[in-house]
Amino acid sequence: MGDESRHKTIFEVVPGDKLELFQKWFSDTIPHNKALGLVVTAVRKGGATMRLDWQPHLVGNPETGVLHGGAITAMLDSCSGMAVATVLTKAQPFATLDLRIDYVHPATPGQPVLAEAECYRLTSNVAFTRAVAHHGDPKDPIAASAGTFMLGTKGKAAVGPHAVRVAAEKGRGA
Repeated sequence: MGDESRHKTIFEVVPGDKLELFQKWFSDTIPHNKALGLVVTAVRKGGATMRLDWQPHLVGNPETGVLHGGAITAMLDSCSGMAVATVLTKAQPFATLDLRIDYVHPATPGQPVLAEAECYRLTSNVAFTRAVAHHGDPKDPIAASAGTFMLGTKGKAAVGPHAVRVAAEKGRGA
């Protein structure tokens, strides 16, 4: 293989419907994300978008109907992790090292919340992200986050060699 192919990201080499694949990797197979009902709505190299639909069991204050901040935090964390996965050049496990959340205002009861995340810097050991949760206008955030992710942690990679191989086989109709 040439030098060029060695530096392609997993996002670039995985064939087929990337949205469907990232939905499986970051929502359907992670129990907490599945329980929240997180939906991957967009994915690109360096970025990701998720939706968290308002659900009564996710309400933090029954008197107001406002979503619990923990559900929004979990979505920002997962969406940021998904952005990291799109820029990795090899399958490897990674974990949230630090996640700072600034809450600007409560989510509007009954409305879905969107999260948009980007991985803006990647070193050999750490990925840096920023994300925002909103109701459709990122300039009017519910919350904003800054995160760091440790690369090469113990455990299996969510986008490991097996997952990439299965995706490649699926893309070839195998």
